[in-house]
Amino acid sequence: MPTRNRFRYFSAALVCALLLLTGATASAQIRLPRLISDNVVLQRDQDLELWGWASPGERIRIDIAGARLRTRADGEGNWSVTLPAQPAGGPFEMTLIGENELTIGNVSFGDVWVCSGQSNMTVWLERVKEIYAEEIAAADEPEIREFFVPTMTELAGPREDFPEGEWKAVTPETVMDMSAIGYFFARRLHETYDIPIGIINTAVGGTPIEAWTSAEGLRSFPELRETIARNSDPEFLERLNAPRAGGGRPAGPPPVTDQGLIEAWYAPDYEPRGWQPYYIPGYWEDQGVSDLNGSVWFRREIDIPAEWAGKELKLFMGRIVDADAMYVNGQQIGNITYQYPPRRYVVPEGLLREGKNLLTVRVMNYGGKGGFVPDKTYVLTDGKDSMDLKGTWQYKVGEVYVPRARGGGGGFSFSAQNQPSALYNAMIAPIERFAVKGFNWYQGESNVGGAQEYYQLLPALIRDWRDNFDQGALPFLTVQLANFQDATYVPVESQWAVLRDAQLQSLKLPNTGLAVAIDIGEWNDIHPLNKKDVAERLALEARRIAYGEVDLVSTGPLYASASVDADSLRIRFDRVGRGLTTTDGLDPQYFSIAGYDREYHWAEARIEGDEVIVWSDAVTDPRYVRYAWADNPFGANLTNDTGLPASPFQSDNRVATADSLWRGKQAGVVLTYDDALTGQLDRVVPLLDSLNLKASFYLTASFPGFQNRLEDWRRVARSGHELGNHTLYHPCDARGAGREWVAADNDLSKYTTDQLLREIDVTNSLLQALDGESERTFAYTCGDTATADGSFKEALQDRFIAARGTTPGLDGVGSADLYDLHTYVANGHSAEEMIAWIERAKEENALVTLLFHGVGGGHDINVSEAAHRELVEYLYRNQDELWVTTLRDVSRHMVDQAAIINK
Repeated sequence: MPTRNRFRYFSAALVCALLLLTGATASAQIRLPRLISDNVVLQRDQDLELWGWASPGERIRIDIAGARLRTRADGEGNWSVTLPAQPAGGPFEMTLIGENELTIGNVSFGDVWVCSGQSNMTVWLERVKEIYAEEIAAADEPEIREFFVPTMTELAGPREDFPEGEWKAVTPETVMDMSAIGYFFARRLHETYDIPIGIINTAVGGTPIEAWTSAEGLRSFPELRETIARNSDPEFLERLNAPRAGGGRPAGPPPVTDQGLIEAWYAPDYEPRGWQPYYIPGYWEDQGVSDLNGSVWFRREIDIPAEWAGKELKLFMGRIVDADAMYVNGQQIGNITYQYPPRRYVVPEGLLREGKNLLTVRVMNYGGKGGFVPDKTYVLTDGKDSMDLKGTWQYKVGEVYVPRARGGGGGFSFSAQNQPSALYNAMIAPIERFAVKGFNWYQGESNVGGAQEYYQLLPALIRDWRDNFDQGALPFLTVQLANFQDATYVPVESQWAVLRDAQLQSLKLPNTGLAVAIDIGEWNDIHPLNKKDVAERLALEARRIAYGEVDLVSTGPLYASASVDADSLRIRFDRVGRGLTTTDGLDPQYFSIAGYDREYHWAEARIEGDEVIVWSDAVTDPRYVRYAWADNPFGANLTNDTGLPASPFQSDNRVATADSLWRGKQAGVVLTYDDALTGQLDRVVPLLDSLNLKASFYLTASFPGFQNRLEDWRRVARSGHELGNHTLYHPCDARGAGREWVAADNDLSKYTTDQLLREIDVTNSLLQALDGESERTFAYTCGDTATADGSFKEALQDRFIAARGTTPGLDGVGSADLYDLHTYVANGHSAEEMIAWIERAKEENALVTLLFHGVGGGHDINVSEAAHRELVEYLYRNQDELWVTTLRDVSRHMVDQAAIINK
C-alpha cells in the first residue's frame, strides 16, 4: 500500500505523549505504530507496508519470518518498507535494529477484520455472559486476537497513531472484554479456514455515521463540510475549550438534595411512611406518575430460606431507565449510571440472613419514561433455585429534577464524538495503512431520526473507507437494524424501516453484504443479547464475498423487482436458495400494497417459484409494495432453505406493467460518450454499428475532434446515434478540486447564465445543421449545474428533453429527475464491473446510463478497448432483456410513461 501524507493535523502534544509512553526519545528510538505490537495479526497473502518513526536518516533492519528488510528514515524521521506477501502462519518474532533494537513477539499472519459502528458492535462478552457461559469457559484460542481502540475524538484532522492499545489473544479471561460479535465472527472464520484471525474493535455507542466518515468522504454534504471547517478552525477550538463564564463547579462534593439519601431510606431501621404500591416491572408514567424526571426509591421485604442465609447470591433486576443504585439490607451492592446494561449484581457472602431481608433500589431518570423494563429477568438466585422479584413493591419520590434550559449561560450543546469526521480522525485514520481483509459495520440507531439521509451517508462511508485504505473494493458487511419497540398490527410509516431499506440499498455497491436481524431483536431493548447469530450471519456473508464461496446462500431472500399482474403484484427475489418458503409454514405475512394514493393495506400473499404474488381487495390497481415495514415487524415470515429472514424492503418507484416499462425489457441502457474524441469515431462507432446498437455522443463544438470531422459526425447521426449538446467551449467550475486545468475564460463560476445559454444555442444550431433534429439532450460539463447566477437547470427545460449529470445511480420511471439523470462514469473499470451496473438495473427495472471519455486511450478518463468491447458484446447478446438506445429516445419514453403512471 502506498503511504499517504494525510496526517498534517497530528498534534505535537500527542506525539510527545506517544514518545513518553513508549520510552522513546525523538533523536534515537525506533518506534512502531500501536497496531504493530506484540500478538499482532498481519494480513496474509498480500504485500504489506511496515512503517514507523526513527531518527532522521537512521538506517533500519527488519527481520521477520525468514525475510530481511532494510530501509532508512527520511529527513523527518518517517520510514516504511514493504514486506512481501506471507502465507497464514506463526508465531514469529519481528526484530528491528537501528540505533536501538526492538522486538515484537507472537506475530501471526492471517486475516484482519475491522469491526466498527455503535454499541451493538462493541458490546463485550461480559455483558452477555449468562447466555454464552459454555463458550466463554471454552475460549482458549490463541490464534484469535483483538485490538481494542479506546473511545477518542479528534476535530482538527486525521491522527497518525493511537495513544494506547494492544493486541490480546483469546483466553477465558481476556474474552470477557472482547466484542461479542467480533469474537463469534472470528471464531467461525477460524474454525472454517484454520487461520489466525485479528479483530480491530473500534466502535462507540450512541454515535452517528457521519462521525465515522472522513472529511473527504463527506465532501458531497455541504452542511457537514461547513461543520467540519468550523470544528477544525483553531479559533473555534480555543473558544470551545475555554472556561465557561461564571467559573467552574464549586470546590468539594455537590450538596445532597435527594430526600432518600438525606433520610437513608435504604437503611433497615428506617420506618417507611407515605410510600405507595408499584408493580415491577413497569414504567412509572404507566402507573400514575407522569412527566417525572428525578429519583424514585423502591423497596420490598423478602423472606430468605435457611439454605440461602449467608451465601453469595446473584441479583438480576432486568434493565432500568436510566440509572440506579442497588441496596441489600442497607448496604449498596452496586450501581449503573445509564440505562442499557442489564442489572446483574452479586449479593456478597454474609449479607443475607434467614427470614426478612430488605431490597431497596434508587432509580434516577433524566428524560422520557423511567422505571423497570418489562420482559426482562427479575430474580434472586443461587444458580439452581430462583426467587421471582416481579410483583408489588413500594415507591416514593426522592427528588424532582428541575428542567434546565439547554445552552444556558450563552453556551451550546456540543458532543465531540457526534461531530462529523471526529471519530474517523481518531479511531479509523490510524488504521488506514494497516492491511485488512474487510469491514463489519453495525450502526444506524443514532441516525434513525434522519433515516432518509442514510441512503447517501452509508454508500459515502463505504467508498470513503475503501478509498482511504487503498486496497481496492474491500468487503464491507453491514448488520441491518434488528427489530425493536412495540409491534404494530396496521401498516405504518417507520423510520427504522427506512433506515433498514437504506442498508439494503447499499448492496448496490460491489463486495457488500448484509446480515438481516429483524428476527433476533428484542422489542424492549435496543441492545439485543443474541450476538452470536448476528456474528454467524456476518460470517456467512464473509465466506461468500471475501473467501470465494460464491455459491453459498448466505442470506435470506432479497428483493429484486416487482411488476403489475392484473390486480396483483408479482415480486421477484434474489438469494432464494432451493426455494422460497416461510418460517412457520403459513402463507407469507407482513406484505402491504398501495395504489397511486400510497395508502397501504395488508396484502394476502402466496409463493410461486421464486416469486411472491400479493393482492388486496382494498387495492384494485396496486403500484407500491412493502415487506416487514415497521419498527418491529413481528410476524414477518418469508425465508428460504437457510431459515434466514428475508430483508424488509419497499419498491423504490411505482410498479408499472412489465410490457410497458422499458418496451417490454427489464431495463433501459444508454451508452454516452463525451468530448468529441477521434477515438470514439475510429473505434467506438464502428463497433456499435456492427452490432446495430445506438448511443448518445455529447459534442463540444469548439473541440478539434468536432470541427475537423464534421462529415464523420454527420454519418454518425445518419446511423441513428444521438448528437448531444456539450456546450461550445466546455466551461467548468474552476473552484472544484483538481480543476487547475480550467482556463480563466472557461471558468463556469464566472459565467452568467445568459452567456452560457448563448453558447449552448450556438452549439444546438451547429448540431441541427448536421442531423436535422430539433430535439436532443444535454450533458453538464464536469457535472456542474451552476453559473455565477446560480443553477441553470431550469433554463435548460425549454431547450432539451433531458440532461445528464455525473452522479452515480439508477433512474426509475416516474421518479427520475430528467434534468439531472444519474450516470456511472467509466474510468478504469473492468467489463465485469460495468456489467454489474446493468445487472442491478435489471433487478430494479431501472434505467442505467454509462459515461465514457477515452476508449483505448485519448483521455485521462479512460477504459480499455477490450473492456469496452466485452461490455458492448454483452449488451448485444442480451437485447431480449435490455433496451439499448439513445438518451433522447429513452427520455421521450420516460416522459410518456410518467404521464401514464401519474394519471
